[in-house]
Amino acid sequence: MKRARSALAILAALSCVTLVSAKAQETSIEGSQKIPERQAWSFSGPFGIYDTAQLQRGYKIYREVCSNCHSMISLKFRNLSDPGGPEFTESQIEGLAAEYKVQDGPNEQGQMFERPGRPADPFPKAFPNEQTARLANGGALPPDMSVLAKARSFERFDWFPADVAYGVWNIVTQYQTQGPDYISALLQGYSDPPKGFDMEPGQNYNEVFPGNRIAMAQPIQDGQVEYPKGQDGKPVVPETVGQYSKDVAAFLMWAAEPKLDQRKRTGFVVMFYLLVFAILMYFVKKKVWASAHA
Repeated sequence: MKRARSALAILAALSCVTLVSAKAQETSIEGSQKIPERQAWSFSGPFGIYDTAQLQRGYKIYREVCSNCHSMISLKFRNLSDPGGPEFTESQIEGLAAEYKVQDGPNEQGQMFERPGRPADPFPKAFPNEQTARLANGGALPPDMSVLAKARSFERFDWFPADVAYGVWNIVTQYQTQGPDYISALLQGYSDPPKGFDMEPGQNYNEVFPGNRIAMAQPIQDGQVEYPKGQDGKPVVPETVGQYSKDVAAFLMWAAEPKLDQRKRTGFVVMFYLLVFAILMYFVKKKVWASAHA
């Protein structure tokens, strides 16, 4: 019996070691998703507003890099001059729109024709249809970026009660920038896969993307987009992937919520009105019920 018990104990120990080793191997091969960190945004919190210069830089990145694959069908060129946004001038808007050729028509002969873009035109699509887009991107469909900053998010905690407590804390602190945090971290999350990580052709390793496998190759590199220069001839902000990712994420946040500044101003007016109304109602109540408590 003692020998049988010893054999069973040894077998159990070997089984545990095997399971632990397999688990460790599975973790190292599969990798893990990196949770994005909170970034400092000019538009975060109840008093935050968009940084006009940052939005202009973000549009430049979208125009030169992102628009090659991603559409933004909800925006028109004239929106780039709206208050609280990039605030390009009318002449700048006309020049930006004229860089594109837009199909129009039919004309008097019943034929379609091309013309320079106008401020009233929507941002042109990168591909004429979904099939063409998938064919050009190895089967993957680049998402439209109109509301991408509001559609993308992440879970910092996936266990109870931390997830509930964190959600309540976000409400208290008015944390609404998970989308920009995620986009910024995603653009900076490209790296070489860990040893033994299974990658298929057309996939790229990203620390932030769920599953760590993303079809989109790293879209931008340091120095790829030229920023405005200062008086010393140097860029006003660094031309790095870190800065690029924050600028384009801010622009995508504006695209998804272009009236954020106006909404916050309206909110302050409403809160002030409710406060004054509450004070007036308090004194009305005291006046009406004064005789009852005499």
